[in-house]
Amino acid sequence: MAVGAGATDLIGFALGSRTDGGSLAAGAAVIAVVSGLPLLARRSHPVSALAAVLALGVLLNLATPHSPHFGLTLVVAFYSVARSRRPAAVAATVLVAVPLISAGQSGWPLPFGWWGLLGNAFVTLFAVGAAEVVNRRHREAEAHHRLLADRAVAEERRRIARELHDIVAHHITTMQLMAGGARANLSHDPEVAREALVTLEGSGRLALREMRQLLDVLRAGEEPEDTLPAPQPGAADLDRIVAEARLAGTETEFTVDGPVRPLPPTVGLTVFRIVQEALTNTRKHAGRRARARVRLTYGPQEVGVEVRDDGAGAQPPAGRPAQRSGYGLIGMRERVALQGGTLEAAALDEGGFRVAARLPAPTEAEGTR
Repeated sequence: MAVGAGATDLIGFALGSRTDGGSLAAGAAVIAVVSGLPLLARRSHPVSALAAVLALGVLLNLATPHSPHFGLTLVVAFYSVARSRRPAAVAATVLVAVPLISAGQSGWPLPFGWWGLLGNAFVTLFAVGAAEVVNRRHREAEAHHRLLADRAVAEERRRIARELHDIVAHHITTMQLMAGGARANLSHDPEVAREALVTLEGSGRLALREMRQLLDVLRAGEEPEDTLPAPQPGAADLDRIVAEARLAGTETEFTVDGPVRPLPPTVGLTVFRIVQEALTNTRKHAGRRARARVRLTYGPQEVGVEVRDDGAGAQPPAGRPAQRSGYGLIGMRERVALQGGTLEAAALDEGGFRVAARLPAPTEAEGTR
């Protein structure tokens, strides 16, 4: 680019001087060639390259008595600045550079100056406009590439979800049936029970191996952990969350209804995250003076959790209850949906906010029927 622009400018000056009935001086020819060298830095330092090209161009116009010439090196330098700088910086550069180019041309400001100024401005705006068109195409191409990447990720997630569903639907169902058959035949036909247990063991190993392979794909690229992961929290850890909320200044009440029993790990984790996020939203939106109440209800087929606050720290205008939205509530809904439960999250007419979820959690006796 530097060699081509310098050679083009040299040819242009030589032809212009011949048209004027003279010849291009050796010094002017050297300046015309050297003016292309700053373009070598146009990608890393575009403004500095433009300044150097501009200085050499003014010097060339002052050193030759022939017709003024807006060199290709200047067009490339303006284009490079417009490609890499913000519009405000580009506009400031144009306002400063165009008069300098014209001031270096012979006859400024009369008799040629105003026409030269308009011509230089037109060429400069052409270079800047071309750069803006290219920038817009690049932005559209990048947005298209991001869209394709997001679509590929979504398709991969759906594929993994289907494979996980196949593993659970096939292997786990087979394991459950084999376990039931072994229990039914354990007393009167031990051999059949033994074969069922062998099949159950093989199916379990295969399911674990396939799930481990999928998890390895999901965790590809992660850095290895130096420490063992901490156990996932559950419903038994709600006392800690409530205590932290009280220490943070939010008066929080915690009650448990129904006979307490162990919950499946995923259900317990969902309950914990719902309470954690809801109390965080209470401190964030309702203020420190708000009061919160957490209620955990154990039923024979499900478990319910409710978190509500009175919004005492941030009363909304009359008739316009405050609404809370964002990634927190979205995350709650996704967690609850994965467990096959329901979630309610809405402002209360009397003020405050309420989050309530019900999750399937049958007792062991119900789950083995």
